[in-house]
Amino acid sequence: MKDRLPHEKGFHVSWDQLHRDARALAWRIDGQGPNEGRWRAVVAITRGGMAPAMIVSRELDIRMVDTISVKSYNHQTQAAPRIIKTPDMEVVGDGTGVLIVDDLVDTGRTLEVVKALMPKAHVATVYAKPKGKPMVDTYITEVSQDTWIFFPWDMALQYVEPYRGA
Repeated sequence: MKDRLPHEKGFHVSWDQLHRDARALAWRIDGQGPNEGRWRAVVAITRGGMAPAMIVSRELDIRMVDTISVKSYNHQTQAAPRIIKTPDMEVVGDGTGVLIVDDLVDTGRTLEVVKALMPKAHVATVYAKPKGKPMVDTYITEVSQDTWIFFPWDMALQYVEPYRGA
């Protein structure tokens, strides 16, 4: 078998699969909020968390939705995370009753920065890798640390060589 680059051990997620998994995430956290089971706000981690956050907020009928922008990747290279946009802190406060939603937790470094800002928030991701799992309260699917997840917004249809070669 030929050697593969790290990004070649890929987990490809379609729009349909992301939608199903984000709905499953909403169902898993439904009724767990601190206000008679309800959540008061959703904060999406941009950009990857925006699609799942929209689905979660729709499923749970949460109208207060904001974003936090954390830059931690340059294409497929991870760097030190830094916040480039915060949510309305008057609304989210310490995070009580707030769902932080992202597509994936990888190493957990992005969530460390976010949780420092909103320490009482509930963190929910669609996908989780082992190193980042301790930073997440709820997730749907675990993938291995060496798997690269290809999200639908990153893909185009094209020919792919068979796994064992042509």
